[in-house]
Amino acid sequence: MSRADVVDWDLAVSVGTRLVRPGPQLPRAEAGAVVRDLRGYAVEARGHVRAFTGLDAPAADGPVSVVDRAAWLRSNADGLRHLLAPFTERLQRQEVPAAVRAVGARATGLEVGAALAWLSSKVLGQYELFPPGGPVGDRPGRLLLVAPNIVHVERELGVVPADFRLWVCLHEETHRVQFTAVPWLRGHVVDEIAALLADLDSSPGAVLDRLGPVVAAIGAAVRGRPGPSIAEALQTPEQRAVLDRVTAVMSLLEGHADVVMDGIGPSVVPSVAEIRQRFQRRREHPGRADAALRRLLGVDAKLRQYRDGAAFVRAAVDAVGMAGFNRVWESAATLPTPAELAQPRDWVARVHGSAAGRP
Repeated sequence: MSRADVVDWDLAVSVGTRLVRPGPQLPRAEAGAVVRDLRGYAVEARGHVRAFTGLDAPAADGPVSVVDRAAWLRSNADGLRHLLAPFTERLQRQEVPAAVRAVGARATGLEVGAALAWLSSKVLGQYELFPPGGPVGDRPGRLLLVAPNIVHVERELGVVPADFRLWVCLHEETHRVQFTAVPWLRGHVVDEIAALLADLDSSPGAVLDRLGPVVAAIGAAVRGRPGPSIAEALQTPEQRAVLDRVTAVMSLLEGHADVVMDGIGPSVVPSVAEIRQRFQRRREHPGRADAALRRLLGVDAKLRQYRDGAAFVRAAVDAVGMAGFNRVWESAATLPTPAELAQPRDWVARVHGSAAGRP
């Protein structure tokens, strides 16, 4: 840990990896078959996604890695460390006693490690927006497929493993294509998150002012009542405006991936209807403990992104076709605003003109 780190990252990784559950225990031969399947389906998904979306990304611009939960945790901890580097540099200019800073970093390290451990058992796949090993943007991210989680969910749902694995790969390959076929997109998202962090007031007085909303958010989640996530409770009005823009972009990306997955599915995944029905039911009905953690960590907001983003994409494609929808990737100016995400016709009118219709 460096002198001014916000988080004791070594502690976060150490705690997180100790808390991570290993997932389904498979014989070596079966585990090897799962890894081979996922790599193969990830390659197969490339052609399907390219044909459906009209977007193309070279395979080298985002290699595929099949990982376990601990590897996913380490990757995300390292990526977060580099993402928070500018905020850490600001702390170096503040006169905070070394002992206070060390205690705060250790406490945050414990919290981050526990959160990453929980998330590591939930994520099926992920495109590394913030790849480990150096500053953000220095090298392309990988497409990560978390093998134990995929096996766990396919068993829990009682679905055909081969069909489920390809279905998951269609969704995750779409994310790889989004960030590698659209060269400016990754930098745009990183810049928006940097703007969010730049406005974060780290002074002791500001932290104390926000402590009340954070405690209230935790209490509401534990009691099962509506309330903000911890991240939302920490936002100032200025930060919420940036967060709304980031949320709109992520909703677009998640919704687009869901639409692509479901659009391709019927032609290549025989049991796709059954998979979608059971998977959606699982998304919407977590246990009480999971529901509280999901809300605190902002996972509920991510689930809304799937729904809202998919509705936007379907409405836009219905209006102007897939080629017309793909104008969304031209520049940051053609991304939907938060308001347009809820009113796709307004985006169509702005980008295509008020008389736009299906080609």
